[in-house]
Amino acid sequence: MVNVMLIDDHPVVRAGLRAILNTFSDVEVVIEGSTGADVDKLFTDDAPQVDAVVCDIQMPGMDGIAATKRVVEAGGPPVLILTTYDTQADILASVEAGAMGYLLKDSPEQALHEAVLNTAAHRRTLAPEVVDLLAQRVGRPQESLSTRELEILRALSSGSSNKELAKQLFISEATVKTHLIHIFQKLGVETRTAAVTVARERKFI
Repeated sequence: MVNVMLIDDHPVVRAGLRAILNTFSDVEVVIEGSTGADVDKLFTDDAPQVDAVVCDIQMPGMDGIAATKRVVEAGGPPVLILTTYDTQADILASVEAGAMGYLLKDSPEQALHEAVLNTAAHRRTLAPEVVDLLAQRVGRPQESLSTRELEILRALSSGSSNKELAKQLFISEATVKTHLIHIFQKLGVETRTAAVTVARERKFI
């Protein structure tokens, strides 16, 4: 039996996922949470045995990426990210945080079942869409963006100025400008607006 912790901030979605997972004879949801910080439940004295954590990304308070990092650093069970977001930024951040798998919520139920079993067995599982995105990144290295460049693009998409970017990322404005030059070159654009547009088209953000 694979015991699962399920974390999602939407009660209806969480209930639906619980119902799906519990239909499988070899999977049982034993702990639930509504924010990333709830992973702390894994490390209490009375916590049940958990073999895999199934976690959303976008949640109030601590998000799924930060939660994944916390679980990994604490030596907790492997984490499967289950989300609607398929941007390169989210995928890379999740993998870098230590997630064992990344699956989209519209995946077939059987795919979810297999992903949970693989995660519990410490076998990496990536959605086909995720594999395609990573393959594109490898196949077009001149267009690959670093984690820092992706952070800057996300901030640009919300309208942040260079000064605001520098403050948010704890770097100098000169460094921000250097990153922007590299981003423009990789995306083949000349303006901030064009960079954001292209990044969205290619699902970088």
